[in-house]
Amino acid sequence: MIKKPSFNIEKELLTKNYELVFGMDEVGRGSFAGPLVASAVCFKHQLSNDWFHEINDSKLLTAQKREYLSKLISMNAECFTEIIDVKTINEIGIGKCNILIFENLISKILSKYNNENTYFLIDGRNSFKSINTRFIVKGDNTSISIAAASIIAKVYRDNLMNDLSATYEGYNFAKNKGYGTKFHREAIKKHGLSRIHRKSFNLRKFL
Repeated sequence: MIKKPSFNIEKELLTKNYELVFGMDEVGRGSFAGPLVASAVCFKHQLSNDWFHEINDSKLLTAQKREYLSKLISMNAECFTEIIDVKTINEIGIGKCNILIFENLISKILSKYNNENTYFLIDGRNSFKSINTRFIVKGDNTSISIAAASIIAKVYRDNLMNDLSATYEGYNFAKNKGYGTKFHREAIKKHGLSRIHRKSFNLRKFL
């Protein structure tokens, strides 16, 4: 049986005088092209709606289901999204960008809310220190807020890649979202690298 995320961690933190608990996740780390996107989502309390219990790791949902849930999450939760462009990825590397994007999200949120009463649950391994922060490996399978963040980030980035597909024809970004599919690797060999390919990924080996 596939484990589904719950509101248990959030509920525990909300009973410890934290007023807001944000789940955070990123999308696009392993992509050959396009930006890195991360989102943060906060439900102020557990919802009883049927759709709330349908929230899951975005990778386990269909595109149609992600779009449906993304709209409902946006209407019923506090949501923030941050983007790191390809230029920055090429300059400092994807590892540092993965840290930077979460740091930027936290700064954006804390500029609006009291940092003593706000807590952050981040998908992945501990990569930096910040106040009131917990990293959870496979957090999108554990925390419903992290899973919701993965959906918001995935839908946002997929839409960006759909738009970029019309500008950078021949790579089929609308379908592969910049990831290294066989078609995409062959397209790199045929068309070369575009302006939104991550040169820091040593993609010239596909030329």
